[in-house]
Order: sequence, then C-alpha cells, then structure tokens
Amino acid sequence: MTDEHGRPEPPAAGDEAATLLGFLDFQRATLAWKCAGLDAAGLRATTAASTMTLGGVLKHMALVEDGWFSRALFGRPHVEPWAGVDWKGDPDWEWRTAAEDEPEALRALWQASVEYSRVCTAEALADGGLDRLAVREFADGSHPSLRWILCHMIEEYARHNGHADLLRESVDGQTGE
Repeated sequence: MTDEHGRPEPPAAGDEAATLLGFLDFQRATLAWKCAGLDAAGLRATTAASTMTLGGVLKHMALVEDGWFSRALFGRPHVEPWAGVDWKGDPDWEWRTAAEDEPEALRALWQASVEYSRVCTAEALADGGLDRLAVREFADGSHPSLRWILCHMIEEYARHNGHADLLRESVDGQTGE
C-alpha cells in the first residue's frame, strides 16, 4: 500500500528486516515527495540563515547512501561523482555543488544511489542477514552491523526530511508531514 504521496507503508507486522527496509523506503519516498516537481530555482532555495537546499539534501543523501551501503558495508571504492573529490579540501562539496546541477541530474544521482543501496542490502542480507558486519571499522575497533546501518539511515533520512519540510514550505508553501 502507498499513501497519497506515493510513499510505501511499512509492514505493520513484518519481520525485522522487512520492517527496517519498509521504514527506510518510507523515508526515502518522503524525500522524493518533498523534492518532486521543483525546478532548479526551487531546488536551490534556502530558508532563514541556512545555506541548505533541497538539491543539497538530495546530493548529500546520494553520498550517504553510497557511503554506508557500498563503502562502509563492503569496502568498495568511491564511484563518480565522489571519486575525484578532494574531501579534505572541500568537506561540504556535495552541498556546495548541488546548485550547479540540473534538477534531473540530482534526482537521477540520488535514485541511482538508492537503487545500488538496495542491491548492496540484498547482497548483505543473503550473506549474514541483519547481523552481517560491515568492513568499516569504528575508532573503538567495532564494526557496525547491517541492522545498525539501516537504523542509522532511517535516522539520517528522518533528520533531513525535517529540513526538507521547512525548505519546501519556503519555496511554494507546500506542507505536510
């Protein structure tokens, strides 16, 4: 089932993996809804004192998807457009450069990252399930599980979807959860 904004409803009584993936897909769809139908000016708009934009949120979340599901989980190298970035020299590159990108390119980059994250998630579920540990090692020597990564991604989307609510309302007055 999907709601009036095209967001899939998480399963009410699914197993742990289905529930986590359901809530992550709901959060992803919320960001897509908040960015839908906007032109370049709409995706570049800011509000209050912040320089954050909806285009920046899309590009940031594309990076975060790749960072957790490809790099952290499997240790795969950065792909373009991330591979050639000097992250030490420009740590906010994705936020800053989103204003230079066309709306279709931003949406396509984010959607491609989401799709590849789904492939990586399915691969990890088939090889250890939610308990599968990531290649990434934290400072204390521990490794996050796929379960931890999914929970973190739900949190990351939920936080940025709050920003997206404010940004979208400032662009054209559209409101909604």
